[in-house]
Amino acid sequence: MVIGGISTNISTNDVQSDVSVLMLRKQLDTIEQGGVDLTKMMEQSVNPTVGGNIDLTV
Repeated sequence: MVIGGISTNISTNDVQSDVSVLMLRKQLDTIEQGGVDLTKMMEQSVNPTVGGNIDLTV
């Protein structure tokens, strides 16, 4: 009976570790996307008119 309990505890710890790693990976992706968005906003603030006009002369 003790071996079964140990096996269950190890399995539970593995699942908890996997979930923790996945949550950390999601947080890192979110932070990275926020950095990309912040960089774009900063670039646009330097040249706010770049890409704002379309010349439709035919």
